[in-house]
Amino acid sequence: MGFLSVVSGWLAQSLKNYADFVRGATGKKRWLIAFAAGICGALAMAPVYALPLLVVSFTTLVLLIDGAQIAQKAKRAAFFVGWFFGFGYFLVGIYWMAFSFFVQADQFAWMAPFAVMGMPAFLGLFTGAAVALCASLKGSGWARVLLFAAVWTLFEYARGHVLTGLPWNLAGQALAGNALTAQSAAWYGAYGLSLVTIFIVAAPAATIDQVRTRFSGIVVFLLGAALIVGIGGLRLSLPEPVGDARVVLRIVQPNIPQKEKIDWSYWQRNFERQLELSRGALPPDAKLFVLWPENGAPLLDEMPDALAALDRDLPSDTVLLAGAVRRDRDTDGIERYYNSIAVIEDSGNGRVVTDHYDKHHLVPYGEYLPFYDLMERVGLAQLTPYGDSGFTAGSGPRRIRAGGQSFAPMICYEAIFPGQSYPKDARPDWLAMVTNDAWFGDTSGPRQHLDMARLRAIEAGLPLARSANTGVSALFDGKGRLLARVPLYQTGKIEAPLPPPLPQTLYSKFGDWIFFLMTITCLLFGFYLRR
Repeated sequence: MGFLSVVSGWLAQSLKNYADFVRGATGKKRWLIAFAAGICGALAMAPVYALPLLVVSFTTLVLLIDGAQIAQKAKRAAFFVGWFFGFGYFLVGIYWMAFSFFVQADQFAWMAPFAVMGMPAFLGLFTGAAVALCASLKGSGWARVLLFAAVWTLFEYARGHVLTGLPWNLAGQALAGNALTAQSAAWYGAYGLSLVTIFIVAAPAATIDQVRTRFSGIVVFLLGAALIVGIGGLRLSLPEPVGDARVVLRIVQPNIPQKEKIDWSYWQRNFERQLELSRGALPPDAKLFVLWPENGAPLLDEMPDALAALDRDLPSDTVLLAGAVRRDRDTDGIERYYNSIAVIEDSGNGRVVTDHYDKHHLVPYGEYLPFYDLMERVGLAQLTPYGDSGFTAGSGPRRIRAGGQSFAPMICYEAIFPGQSYPKDARPDWLAMVTNDAWFGDTSGPRQHLDMARLRAIEAGLPLARSANTGVSALFDGKGRLLARVPLYQTGKIEAPLPPPLPQTLYSKFGDWIFFLMTITCLLFGFYLRR
């Protein structure tokens, strides 16, 4: 008992000293602590997954809010605490965006520093506003933790929707590195997972000043973490439907360097590389779905020789879902380009494109130019790859039927948005995702993108097949378990039976309304405790 008492006393004093140090910081020291805390939070994401740093990060942020509340011009001080936290968080979390500017370095490398610094600076406005609002609420103890968790995730939701949205590295995404800790997203989605995560990891700050119950916040954190794991283990152990082994997926990863992928002189070679990976016999009664990555074969529907090669080399009962670029002309004769998935089937008289899906959630400045006239005047019209102002957006999420199955296609960026994988009234059998993360090199970006695909599978309760040009190609079941993968920067394919869809999840029925109900509950309980 004497030893435990000494350890307990030392730990209690260390916590108090740390809290006093953080709260007492002023000026540049306060900003530096906030910046470092943001970096810690980012390191909890892929590929590091240093989850204990998430506790350090957000507990420190709550203590910094305490210190800002007693500063002169408290709201201003709190805003800068939040902004520097967000700047560090996003600087480390999305640095990989800059790599895309070096693919065509002679044209765009000069823009990389502006992207590396500018995007975190902009996203820091959301975290700064969230922290300023938390400081103005002036809660203490558990009240301030509840209010902080609610306000923080509401601003995450805003970040996921304002100006087309960028819900990258939501706090709950730290738990998506494996299926075990991400299972509860089936109830309340990625935003709800963030709310629960923030409350749990910030819990130690709730009682850090209470002498008799100083460790109760740490106990709540430990119990919350154990509950997340326990729920995950229980859900993963539940029985599930039996799939049809006759429906087979062949997911292709051609591993084509980005410079060669966008060079039209390599079109034939790139096509043949993907076709080679798509070949292979199947049992007579099998139904094959082949996935090619984003822009795997641009303008494929205009290439009769390529369609003839598909007819010659693919098994007869095959549906090919090929990332493609398609073009058409409107009634005014204006040529438009679409980032698409072409659905190619055997018509009985050769292979034909029977349907297509056009990407509807385009990447600003990467796939289309907002304020095109202004961008053209300042010489930035060349940023987009097709047409004058880039791609044209499709009509929205779709469910497509082909080969006796229904699937919902997604292209790259679209998979980062919770609850937007398919039309609400048209649940498919599975999710088909194609992407090209080669723009971003061997960085954290492709790995973080993979984690978001896992969350989409769990939210929907549907299997997800992911074909990525340079990786990571993967197959998830409806519980987000990784059944097969081709590692980053390897050439290969996945061949596996299509997992069965699970019963409709709570999140797929009610969407983010459950998250809003949880958030309102936290706010009401927080205000009650603040009284």
